[in-house]
Amino acid sequence: MKSDGLKHGDFFTDAKGARSRSLVLATRHLPHATVLLCLLASTACRQDMHVQPRYKALDPSTFFDDGRSARPVVPGTVARDQLRTDEALYTGKLNGVEVATFPIPITREDLERGRERYNIYCTPCHDRLGDGQGMIVQRGFPAPPSYHTDRLRQAPVGHFFSVMTNGYGTMYSYASRITPEDRWKIAAYIRVLQLSQAAKISDLTDEDRRQLQGQQATEQSPGTRTK
Repeated sequence: MKSDGLKHGDFFTDAKGARSRSLVLATRHLPHATVLLCLLASTACRQDMHVQPRYKALDPSTFFDDGRSARPVVPGTVARDQLRTDEALYTGKLNGVEVATFPIPITREDLERGRERYNIYCTPCHDRLGDGQGMIVQRGFPAPPSYHTDRLRQAPVGHFFSVMTNGYGTMYSYASRITPEDRWKIAAYIRVLQLSQAAKISDLTDEDRRQLQGQQATEQSPGTRTK
């Protein structure tokens, strides 16, 4: 068997030499690494605007007399875009009296929006016709009054806005769920529901009257099946 020219002791000698060379190289670069670490440490030690003393949310404080770090809102503070100087628009009242007219123009699109919001938020109790027989009422919840009673037909429109805003009886406030504008649109749609159940022939236009008469004639003709 041929030998490769290395003895057993040579292997250890070469290994020690390699380790020695590594230590020399590491030692040679040590000053540079030390300087770099010092620079990094010095930049992380600033205690001015970069790292401010602060309180966590709702932490106690000995600086203020009430012991709270979170300060109460200054009286009269108004959040951005929350300046509500229109009393009728935001409360449904003027000088404490419920308004009888809408503080905003009501268009066909507004009625469609009111119907959409009504069907989402109001039908569980009030039903789609407004008769107070919604699904949860059928399951035992106290029934709200029908919109078609004389009292509510004659109620000013501000009454419905006020009830949605402040709640009434077992009904809680919807102010956090429905914007003031949408509350007025729902109130307008309630007026539509009331009219739909109490309209007279004289309230219809000539075209609507003709369509209604034609529909009645079709339903009453012999052989006509109504679904």
